[in-house]
Amino acid sequence: MTAFKLQGIVAAPLLPMLPDHSIDWTSLRSYIGWVAGQKPTAIAMNMDASEGPSLERDEQLEVLRVCKQAIAGLVPLVSGLIAGSTASAVRWGNELKGAGADALAVFPPFPTFLGNPVPSEMIFQFHKAIGDGVGLPLIAFQFPKAFGPDFPPDTLDRLATIQQIIGLKEASFDTTKTIETIAAARALPRKLGIMTGSDTFICEAMVLGCDGALIGFAGTATAELIEMQRRVAALDFVGAFAIWDRLGPLARYCWRNPIRDYRPRMKEVLKMQGLIAHATVRPPQLGVGDDERAELRRLAEHAGLLDARERPAVRARVASAA
Repeated sequence: MTAFKLQGIVAAPLLPMLPDHSIDWTSLRSYIGWVAGQKPTAIAMNMDASEGPSLERDEQLEVLRVCKQAIAGLVPLVSGLIAGSTASAVRWGNELKGAGADALAVFPPFPTFLGNPVPSEMIFQFHKAIGDGVGLPLIAFQFPKAFGPDFPPDTLDRLATIQQIIGLKEASFDTTKTIETIAAARALPRKLGIMTGSDTFICEAMVLGCDGALIGFAGTATAELIEMQRRVAALDFVGAFAIWDRLGPLARYCWRNPIRDYRPRMKEVLKMQGLIAHATVRPPQLGVGDDERAELRRLAEHAGLLDARERPAVRARVASAA
């Protein structure tokens, strides 16, 4: 089992696509190499940010193989594990492991886990079977309460007994639930990493006690979020919020309702940065309009993400890919 501490910034990059909605492998290689070069704790693919639910299984496996080569051993590679049943999750988890995954972020098996409450025993057995059957480090995934599953303290306590569980992506987008989860984790008999997945209040969640972030926004502001987390860990809250004051307006704009549109919004920013060739998303997802694109550019410039990132070498690679 590949061990790493779940803390700091785990980047969940977007997945570049060509105008025909196929994967842009050339942009993917250069983009993931750029993210890996900034040394986040890990890189997570086949997540919601990288349109994992819209990918065929052979595409997910190839995404891992290509990213593994692009990362070149700099950081661990996490894969989302999306499956509808326990047996399927174990089988699929082993295939992802064979393709290069060093850890798995376990998505709830919808629609079975839809809504709350989800029985603690059901959550425990699902993750235990994957842990025993695959053997990789596992990251559990707490969704907004309206969708489930919600991990109350007793459920988190049970998950902590599974050796392979190294932490939780806390993506409730709810400050009260975030605080409850942090408090519950502190009372556990062993350390679990609590990573915020709420892109609208990343800095605030870390100041409250999250160990870091497993986050789609780190697919564009990677170095900035790494530095912000470092400052929070050093109790330099003034310095951390100086960074977040620049980044926060863009993150909140991208992840505003309807939240599903954060993917095309983020891809527009990445295209502006010169990191991917196209802002294409896979149907039925739609792209953004001209007014929204203009506002994204304004906020990205305010965040300082464009001048520093539009390097000639990056632009040349993307132009070649296009």
